[in-house]
Amino acid sequence: MNIQEKVLKALDSIRPMLQRDGGDVELVDIDGRIVKVKLLGACQGCRSSTVTLSQAVLKAIQSAAPEIEELLEILPDGSGRKIEAESDSSSPWAGQKRIDGVKTIIAVASGKGGVGKSTVAVNLALALKNKGLSVGLLDADIYGPSAPTMLGIDDLPPPEGNKIIPAESHGLTVVSIGFFVAADSPMIWRGPMVMKAIRQFLHDVKWGELDCLIVDMPPGTGDAQLSLAQLVPVDAAMIVTTPSNVALVDARRGLKMFEKVNIRVMGIVENMSYFQCPHCDERTDIFSAGGGKMTADELNTRLLAEIPLDSLIRSSTDSGNPVVSSSVDAPQAQRFMELADAVWDDITTKIPSWDKSGCHDFLRVPVKVKIT
Repeated sequence: MNIQEKVLKALDSIRPMLQRDGGDVELVDIDGRIVKVKLLGACQGCRSSTVTLSQAVLKAIQSAAPEIEELLEILPDGSGRKIEAESDSSSPWAGQKRIDGVKTIIAVASGKGGVGKSTVAVNLALALKNKGLSVGLLDADIYGPSAPTMLGIDDLPPPEGNKIIPAESHGLTVVSIGFFVAADSPMIWRGPMVMKAIRQFLHDVKWGELDCLIVDMPPGTGDAQLSLAQLVPVDAAMIVTTPSNVALVDARRGLKMFEKVNIRVMGIVENMSYFQCPHCDERTDIFSAGGGKMTADELNTRLLAEIPLDSLIRSSTDSGNPVVSSSVDAPQAQRFMELADAVWDDITTKIPSWDKSGCHDFLRVPVKVKIT
């Protein structure tokens, strides 16, 4: 593949992201190690065009063709504007480092506890695995780790040197703080200890080759969230909430927090959305109705899924055999499969660095995004 083909392929990889916002990018010329491009449509003259060019276009081109040294934007008047790569060492995000072998990192968060965030994280990870992806789960919920119970894991394998070896369960690669403390031991940790633990779980674990690492965050907007943002480039986050007004207030705070730490929120998951009676099939909106969709619309994001309040979902995670693994054809499991479809749709159109060719099994599965 010659340099022009590499550059064109890189531009093709980010084009869907630009077109979704009404814009586009066009290759004008390649002059030695300098690439000249033109932004089109809504991207041309946009206030965030510099970020688009430095964070998406330039990164995609240099990832595909490392020999490229410079990017010039050709302006409507024919003049050129040099685009600089962002490398401010004083930035709080300057210490971010990709995890070797991990293609994407997705944070599952909530503004408050008790909304079923960990249930969503575990079943989402399994749903993505069922689609053919290689998936890891980092249970970073420092104060209430649930993954060992939900996945039926007792312990980790022995370490290899200074590297933690993840557990394997239901086809997932798993690490949890729950493996390092007694089940009934309270976690009374200050900020520096939380940050150290998060750093170890990200960079001192032998994660291997993963298409996706799902990070189950603690509820709220504290040290763990800030640590994650500073240590690794998180590709996207989702907020789990219930439809009740009390939960939605905190969900809004969680979304605003991710905006402040430069993490894109792909959408909201409304958990315990409704109860469907197994005897008469009547639907009851126990925690109100429509709150997740209303909040998503207000905050200019998507409602990714509505997950029911259901005894099978609860009992299967309590027994260490989540519904997506134990009853994949059940309607309850299909809600998580639809969530996985929505996540796949997002990461393949919004993340320029995603290598779609790395997931051949998943690509053979028809993907139908159903958002209700």
